[in-house]
Amino acid sequence: MADPSTYRPAPGAIPTSPGVYKFRDAHGRVIYVGKAKSLRPRLSSYFQDLAGLHPRTATMVTTAASVEWTVVATEVEALQLEYSWIKEFDPRFNVKYRDDKSYPELAVTLNEEFPRVQVMRGAHRKGVRYFGPYGHAWAIRETVDLLLRVFPVRTCSNGVFKRAAQVGRPCLLGYIGKCAAPCVGRITPEDHRALAEDFCDFMAGRTGNYLRRLETEMQEAAADLEYEKAARLRDDIGALKRAMEKNAIVLADATDADLLAVAEDELEAAVQIFHVRGGRVRGQRGWVTDKVEDVDTAGLVEHALQQLYGGVGGGAEDRGEAVPREVLVPALPDPVEPVREWLGGLRGAQVDLRIPQRGDKKDLMATVQRNAQQALALHKTKRASDLTTRSRALQEITDALELDSVPLRIECFDISHLQGEDVVASMVVFEDGLARKSEYRRFEIKGFEGQDDVRSMHEVISRRFRRYLQERERTGEWAVPEEGPEDAADAAADGSGTAVDGTGTGVDTRAEDGRPRRFAYPPQLLVVDGGQPQVAAAQRALDELGIDDIALCGLAKRLEEVWLPGEDDPVVLPRSSEGLYLLQRVRDEAHRFAIGYQRGKRSKRLTAGELDSVPGLGETRRQALLKHFGSLKKLRAATVDELCAVPGIGRRTAETVAAALSSRTPAAPAVNTATGEIIEDGADEPAPAAPETAPIQETP
Repeated sequence: MADPSTYRPAPGAIPTSPGVYKFRDAHGRVIYVGKAKSLRPRLSSYFQDLAGLHPRTATMVTTAASVEWTVVATEVEALQLEYSWIKEFDPRFNVKYRDDKSYPELAVTLNEEFPRVQVMRGAHRKGVRYFGPYGHAWAIRETVDLLLRVFPVRTCSNGVFKRAAQVGRPCLLGYIGKCAAPCVGRITPEDHRALAEDFCDFMAGRTGNYLRRLETEMQEAAADLEYEKAARLRDDIGALKRAMEKNAIVLADATDADLLAVAEDELEAAVQIFHVRGGRVRGQRGWVTDKVEDVDTAGLVEHALQQLYGGVGGGAEDRGEAVPREVLVPALPDPVEPVREWLGGLRGAQVDLRIPQRGDKKDLMATVQRNAQQALALHKTKRASDLTTRSRALQEITDALELDSVPLRIECFDISHLQGEDVVASMVVFEDGLARKSEYRRFEIKGFEGQDDVRSMHEVISRRFRRYLQERERTGEWAVPEEGPEDAADAAADGSGTAVDGTGTGVDTRAEDGRPRRFAYPPQLLVVDGGQPQVAAAQRALDELGIDDIALCGLAKRLEEVWLPGEDDPVVLPRSSEGLYLLQRVRDEAHRFAIGYQRGKRSKRLTAGELDSVPGLGETRRQALLKHFGSLKKLRAATVDELCAVPGIGRRTAETVAAALSSRTPAAPAVNTATGEIIEDGADEPAPAAPETAPIQETP
């Protein structure tokens, strides 16, 4: 536990301008990011008597070892920079809303020649128009199925679209009238785009005029005795009304608003958001968070707005779609004007951020509030047993291994190979008993060839902790042994930034890299997959580096025994032990991660083509050559001048490609194993599937 007075900035050194500040721990990792209208009074408030601080704030300042700040011009810039840093550094003491699931959205790809309607998740893409989010993907598909009768927009994948265009025959949807079949030219690109835009207008809530137009056309068709057309229009109107009925009308027509409600207690908070478009609830989502910092309802609302709108990707038009005209909240951020200005900048127009006081909007806010309270209650019911179990598991490990402190950070290493080939290793990280996948790392064994799990474990432990010492050397905490060639390669691949100034004075972080260094944070417990030999190899690697403050154990698969370095007998945890179950989860996760990496390397090696080994020829130019000539057979027969005609291929590269292909024996003709037919141009066809063989043992 650090004394805040040891890194307190000098009096008068802190500016009074708006800015964003970062607290770092002793290992240089950012643990808290905040913003302030005036940096001096805000930062000074952290260095008062600990008894006067909120318990969470006191824990943060005693965990930190340095503080630094960046001055900005306005409070809006401070808001934007704070959100960017929270996303980049993932500080442990900042409020971070955890989405309880990935919400699907209805997307229309207006950035394509023939726009496509589909279900999408994740970050927004430029040129794609989104509607939702929806609670379930099936809800989107039901809505789309009804609307395709009236707006037969393309829904197929690019592969299906190209295949239909090649054979000149549309898919089933084209035959039953739920696709305009642009793949076979039944509709022009301009008319299909107009159809997609009508679909978007209807989904955006502009439904009244369209329904009235269809009703007028139906009446005119009936008056002209075109009863079949009138019946079709009648069915179209019914389909549109059924699609509209799936979203209840909650506000006046054409009202676009997001309603945000918060339910909280002393430890946690839940946020619920209703997306209202065209007066109808088009989507709903929810988040939960631990209140790891001293924050009130207004602060939670501000963080939620950053989470909701700050990550909207794409161009300005995409951000504008995400931010509605009104944002209704239970409490206004303090100060509120920078947040309003920020939202207005994202939308490109004024945004009304306020608390509803009366009428339908206040009633709907009460409904959203009830949803937030129910979500918090449900989350607590689910989490109570999980939190208790994780705490008990960590304590059982502490007692069984006689550790000095609870292992809040556990790292586990595993070796994987296939009969001595493609030897790789994995490192997984668990913090507070939960997987922290952003800190997973993988290694390729470089020091030797062949199968030797013990030697591989020694190499990978040495490389991981030599990198740790290199980071400590940058801050002057430790003298690091001379690095080997494989460690220099790791350092080049990492690209970590310069040392962090630990004096506590303000620095301009824009002049340094500032990103979290990959191996700068040590574990309290190091777990290796294996028994005595693997544990001894890991201990030898730590001893060679002079590291003696990290606990080490190994978990053997056969009897699930826990081995400690230098001990002849293992520690046997009860089969019902939560501590043993946690160690098994960590070991199994390392095994899964290592196997995945090893299989990927093996697959890449087995599927490597003739062009993959041509020096100086990257993926882009390989694809350009294959696309230009159509097959390896035609590429092999091409002259240097013909190769130079491909965009991006110079004469020297063309000569290298021609020499490489001419020196290799052409592949034998492909044979259709079902019919015995010899395919003359084997390179033009997909490679035949490999025959099934007995499974090969994969060694983890």
